[in-house]
Amino acid sequence: SEGEDGVKEGRVPMTSLRRFTAEDVFGFTNINLDYLTETYNLAFYFQYLVRWPEYFEVAETPSGRMMGYIMGKAEGKGTNWHGHVTALTVAPEFRRIGLAQHLMNELEEISEKKHNGYFVDLFVRKSNELAINMYKKFGYSVYRRVIGYYSGEEDAYDMRKALARDVDKESIIPLKNPVYPEDLEAP
Repeated sequence: SEGEDGVKEGRVPMTSLRRFTAEDVFGFTNINLDYLTETYNLAFYFQYLVRWPEYFEVAETPSGRMMGYIMGKAEGKGTNWHGHVTALTVAPEFRRIGLAQHLMNELEEISEKKHNGYFVDLFVRKSNELAINMYKKFGYSVYRRVIGYYSGEEDAYDMRKALARDVDKESIIPLKNPVYPEDLEAP
């Protein structure tokens, strides 16, 4: 059956992607209520909006209801130049219809075609098995474990997916030993 927002179970509804706007920070409360979703201060969102607007997209229904969003950036130097997923979240009622994959594909395309990156990376809580498995289905693999990444209390996995520029897929060869947040490369 189809709900009022045009959602049919098991597939992406008529969804439009658009750039995130400043007004959107007041409209995504239903999405950010998930306990696994990192919520940042307003200045953080606005910094991304100004510096990397192409990486900050919203998915919405035909009626304008926000379904999810992705925010990211381009960072690194040399062969470490890459796209980074800072946040990906989908409202609970719009999960399992392919929306996260759609948003990730957009970010990967921007990273590859506009920024000519070597890979895309993201950090995910080690305990978030659902997300880890989802990212693996999207072609990501665990590159390294970061000890105490989340407020010093929980480890993260740095997951990566090589892009076309990394022909030999050197950027995704897993590290043998874990690292600490202070060991991460500065952008």
